[in-house]
Amino acid sequence: MKQTNILLESDTNELEIVEFRVDELDRNGEVVPCHYGVNVAKVREIIRLPQLTKTLNTSAEVEGMIKLREKVIPVLNLSRILNKDTGDMKADRVIVLEFNNLMVGVLVHSVSRIYRISWTHVEAPSASLYSDQITGLVKMDDRIILVLDFEKIVGEFCSASALKPLAPEQLLESISHDRSNRTILVADDSPFIRGTMCSALRGAGYNVIEAVNGAEAWDKIREIMYQTSSDGVPFKSRMQLLITDVEMPQMDGLHLTSTVRKEEGLKDLPIIIFSSLASEDNIRKWHDLGAQQILTKPDLPNLVKYADEFTA
Repeated sequence: MKQTNILLESDTNELEIVEFRVDELDRNGEVVPCHYGVNVAKVREIIRLPQLTKTLNTSAEVEGMIKLREKVIPVLNLSRILNKDTGDMKADRVIVLEFNNLMVGVLVHSVSRIYRISWTHVEAPSASLYSDQITGLVKMDDRIILVLDFEKIVGEFCSASALKPLAPEQLLESISHDRSNRTILVADDSPFIRGTMCSALRGAGYNVIEAVNGAEAWDKIREIMYQTSSDGVPFKSRMQLLITDVEMPQMDGLHLTSTVRKEEGLKDLPIIIFSSLASEDNIRKWHDLGAQQILTKPDLPNLVKYADEFTA
């Protein structure tokens, strides 16, 4: 099964997910179907597991490598990553993912179909019930599809995809500036990525407001709009920059960007989109939507640099 250029328009607040299964056994040895999803924009193609080459000195979660049209890519065993008891069940399907300028395969038991849904139907997972590997859940009639945080999962095993922390000299340079009067709103549904970004910005001296999705970010922006209007001061005296992910439950970053741009008092608020889906085509579309800068997820060091540029 190969992806067929299923691209969503910017600002529909919709996504398409590929549903797949990584099953497990219960204590009686019975198969428990487990349904997961990934944004189709991250899926390069879906294939049967070809000849696998074992690798040396890697973790057990890295199953090996495969050759795919002259490219050698790592294959991750999703069952092990999710700590599942699979017994003798064999995973023979590979979902080939491409994001953050990286290609990687993940082993799954089966792939069913693609669903187009609104982000309003994607719920944020409860921290008490789900691990930090889950960024959202979709309630179907007879099952729940868990949307996996592949940026975090792949980042743990593929260093090229991981967020790169500020180097010591960059950290020293960043804290030498006084940014105590500048406030940035950061919207990202991944606690891992949002925490990493906010730590970098706070470490540089910025005041940071956090939002777990676009809907919460828009609520916080409207609250600031109300406060500044009541106080008779410009919006940018209280908040100078919005940094947003694209894939988020309830309201995605593209709809958030479009919503901000439609508000007369926010037309000049700088917006940075920080996303693993920043392809050349998407970058052009997102600029047209109103974003000033697009960064890929591993490009953390440039976050402070562009924050300085847009909040000066």
